[in-house]
Amino acid sequence: MEREEFARRLETALGRHLGARARIGRLVRLTGGATKATWSIDADLGTERRAFVAQFSVPRRVDPGNPMSDLPRVLGADDAACMIAAAKAGVPAPPIRAVFDTADGLDAGYLMDRIEGETIARRILREDAYAPARAGFAAQCGTILARLHTIAPAALPFLIESGPAEQVDLYRRIYRSFDHPVPALELGFRWAEDNLPRAHRTVVAHGDFRFGNLIIGPEGVRAVLDWEVCHLGDPVEDLGWLCVRTWRFGGPEPVGGMGRREDLLEAYARAGGGTVGPAHLRFWEAFGCLKWAVMCMMKGQAYLQGGERSVEALAIGRRMEEPLSDFYRLLAGED
Repeated sequence: MEREEFARRLETALGRHLGARARIGRLVRLTGGATKATWSIDADLGTERRAFVAQFSVPRRVDPGNPMSDLPRVLGADDAACMIAAAKAGVPAPPIRAVFDTADGLDAGYLMDRIEGETIARRILREDAYAPARAGFAAQCGTILARLHTIAPAALPFLIESGPAEQVDLYRRIYRSFDHPVPALELGFRWAEDNLPRAHRTVVAHGDFRFGNLIIGPEGVRAVLDWEVCHLGDPVEDLGWLCVRTWRFGGPEPVGGMGRREDLLEAYARAGGGTVGPAHLRFWEAFGCLKWAVMCMMKGQAYLQGGERSVEALAIGRRMEEPLSDFYRLLAGED
């Protein structure tokens, strides 16, 4: 669709859903990734200027027999429903203003308020303005995740279940589908299978709670973004993923590079999330390293196979060894 036609349809959709004549003053493409296209919008609604973000899901390609088709993927109205449910549970999430439908002549997607703030880790970790956010980051994330894990699964019936055993099996199948043996990964998956959490709750899990998916202001987290891999799973998955070394971006502390695990877990328990044992957290932090290594392989193989011809995909593929090193360092007690 040509940009002019897209803008015209979007302008009409805003007026239809928001109940006022809309005129778009500024429309900027922010991303055009493999899963979503994101647009920043400044629009006049009647006499009021409003700032929005519109996200449109790229239709999922289902390839029977390809284990990557089994990855969680939440699209369009379901993605919006996750954020609406999260906001009701007390999680900071952008307010959803409209869910687009076929009458709009647009791809599956939604409109939300634009939340100002920072997502780039190096700025948050280093700039003086974010010192208060850094000081309270681990505890704030513990509180947010405890609230997130209270979302009733029945409110999001489209979510698939993906607990520890299912994830170990899925990511091992994805890795082996490339026919590119990596002994460090083989040993890692054997460790994961031998150390599966034997008992866990099943909750709504975000699945990708980390730097890059959080909008942060000087006072702390303002919004949790990117719910497209939301699923039903072990709540400790979200806590462990936040502690994976990759998401510290060079920061010295385990939780996002700027907080202690103890502060994260104490706040999680205080907010009603329950007590998390160190071995349980260690499993998800360690498995998160293996998971990210496979994700890097997915990007690299997509480039080599001609499916994603971008420098970013190639660069991510070349980083596979980093999370594998992190995995073995964690098992050795070095972190």
